Amino acid sequence: MGRGKIAIKRIDNSTNRQVTFSKRRSGLLKKAKELAILCDAQVGVIVFSSTGKLYEYGSSSMKSTIDRYNKQKDQEHHPLMNPASEAKFWQREATVLRQQLQHLQELHRQFMGEQLSGLGINELKNLENQLEMSLKNVQIKKDQILTDEIKELQHKGHQIRQENVQLHKTVEVISKENAELQTKISEASVVNEGNGNSNPTQSVSNKYGSHPPIHLQLSQPQSQSSESPAKTMELGLQLL
Repeated sequence: MGRGKIAIKRIDNSTNRQVTFSKRRSGLLKKAKELAILCDAQVGVIVFSSTGKLYEYGSSSMKSTIDRYNKQKDQEHHPLMNPASEAKFWQREATVLRQQLQHLQELHRQFMGEQLSGLGINELKNLENQLEMSLKNVQIKKDQILTDEIKELQHKGHQIRQENVQLHKTVEVISKENAELQTKISEASVVNEGNGNSNPTQSVSNKYGSHPPIHLQLSQPQSQSSESPAKTMELGLQLL
């Protein structure tokens, strides 16, 4: 069941009013600290309870924050200044910046665990809360970076596995083509060997050397009388 909406008006019951003030005050100061740390802003919060008790938070010196506020309001009311006033203004601004720098240096040393002897229990508790908040933010950032790196590595691993599968397929195709080529070469070799055995090379040698002998043969005379007697006898040569 959700919380009911609270009417924004004065709480009549003093006990409830004090409890609400305590809770809301703590939440307000916490939000002010987070705003100062996350956004690098100069924040100052001043709260007076109904009994007149003071509660405050300042990301830097409260006095420097109030002085800066007053100077800003003065600039809005008096935008034009003569050179002497402007020089004094910048001198005050430089003084404020030096004070802020000194305060930040003190905070840095306190965050490093130095110069804690002058701090009270409440100041030490506030410092511990700030360190815990800073540590939490650092851990969140670290976890985010690690998560992003893990996702990137998983993506790269998936791509590598796909490339490996594709390479295996390519190797299988090449191996199959190589086997088919080897089979064709073997078949061609068997055919060549068979042709060589069925048609052996024959060579003839004789005492005449490389030239074959010449045979002379007499042809029979033809019976036709129309030919001349000189042609009745014909010498024929045949080269065998």
